[in-house]
Order: sequence, then C-alpha cells, then structure tokens
Amino acid sequence: MKLMNDKGQAANKRFGLWLMVCLALIAGGMLSGNTAVTPVAYADEASADEGGADDGAAEEKTSDDSKESDSDDAPEQRSFLTWMIEASGIFGAILLVLSFVMVALVMMNVLQVKRDVFIPQSFVDAYQQKLEAKDYKGAYDLCKSDESLVARVLAVGMGRLDRGYASAIEGMQELGEEENMNFEHRLSYLALIASIAPMIGLMGTVYGMILSFQKIATSTVAPKPSELADGISTALFTTLEGLAVAIPAMIAYSILRNRVSRYMLEVGMVSEGLMGRLPMGKQ
Repeated sequence: MKLMNDKGQAANKRFGLWLMVCLALIAGGMLSGNTAVTPVAYADEASADEGGADDGAAEEKTSDDSKESDSDDAPEQRSFLTWMIEASGIFGAILLVLSFVMVALVMMNVLQVKRDVFIPQSFVDAYQQKLEAKDYKGAYDLCKSDESLVARVLAVGMGRLDRGYASAIEGMQELGEEENMNFEHRLSYLALIASIAPMIGLMGTVYGMILSFQKIATSTVAPKPSELADGISTALFTTLEGLAVAIPAMIAYSILRNRVSRYMLEVGMVSEGLMGRLPMGKQ
C-alpha cells in the first residue's frame, strides 16, 4: 500500500510538473503571440497614418495645383477703356484723329452758318432807312462796310446798276452761287468723313476676323476663347468707332446743308426785294 501511495504521489508530481510545463508553454505562446501581433498592429497603424499623411499631402498638392492653374487661367483684370485702346490699334488711332477733325469742322460751320452771317436784321433795317431817306450813296456805302452775305450781294448789284437792272440781278445771282459753292465745299469734308469712317471700321473688322481665323488655323489644339477674343474685339471695336464717328458727321452735314440752303434762299429773296425798291429797279 505504501508503495502504491508513493507511486501515486510520484505520478501526481509528474502530472503537476507537466501541467506546469504546459501552462508555461501556453503562457509563453500567448506572450509570443501578443508580442508578434503588437508590432504588426503598430505597423498597420503607422502605415495608416503615413497613408493619411500622404493622402493629405496629395490633396494639398492637388489643391495647390488647381489654385495655380486657376490663377494662370484667370483673365487679366483691365479697364474697359484700356481694353478698347489695345483692341482698336492703328484703326482706332485713325478714327480718333478723324473724330477731332469732325468736331473742328462742325464747330467751324456752326459758327459760320447762322442768320447774323447771312442776313443780319440790323443791316436790313439800316438799309431800308437809307432807301426811305433816298440816300442811295449812303446805302451803297453801308453795303460796302458790312461783312454779311446779303450786304455783299447788294453791293455787287448796286455796283452794276449802270449796266442795267438785269445785269445787276445777274451779278447778285453769280455771287450767291459762288458763296453757296464755298459753303458746300466746307460742308463736303463732313460728308467725306461720314463716308470713310465706316470703311475704316470695316477694314478693322476684316483685320480682326483674320487674326481670329489665324489663331484657329495655326493652333494644334482647339484655341481658347480668350485667344480668339483679341481678334473679335478688334473687329467689334473698330466697327463701333467707325459708326460713332460717321453718324454724328452725317447728322451734322444734313442739318448744316439744309440750313445753308434755307439761308441762301432768304438772301436771294431779301436782296432782290431791296434792289427792287431802288429807282432803277422800279422801272
């Protein structure tokens, strides 16, 4: 019995020893498993952090690139006047000079084509007073000293009365036609500007369209609208400027020409009426 008890105790000790070894192996495996997993987890976390950082850097780089591309593609800010001057070019310069000439011609003709230059009422009243007083020599001197058109016409007529009344009327008509031609000659420059200004604008239009089609023909890819806008803006601005010069010139020419025709008709009627009150004119 004692031997069996000793064997049993020895077996229990061996079993306890093996159990302790197994527990130690299991514990070591668990510890080795934890130590093996932990670096992997840390590596995964690190790689995730690095990936996030790389993604952030990529996003920042993409945003920077997009900002740079946006800044490159953004059109240059400039005023409308600067844009118009740059687009008009030499055609705009020519039309600008024509506009100054047109304004000078309009002002000059407006100052000359007025009633005081053709038929001043003060002269007509003074001449009638001379005729009523039968001071024909004074009436002639009054005509010679006055610079108005009706006075010069009457002076020519009275100076040719010795050749007859018909000759006097003929001389008055000749002077009237000559003065009418002079006024028409000065006004014709306005008509010339009104004619050539749209042609210069049209030339600029054709030139601008040629520039735009040149961009299309020489570009290997589809040109941007901003590249075509230069030629199109030249075409449109020169057309606008040509019309802006021609339309006022045409209006001024028509108004002044009608005024000259009306005043010349009044000069003829008034001068013949006054000449008819002379003794020779009553015969």
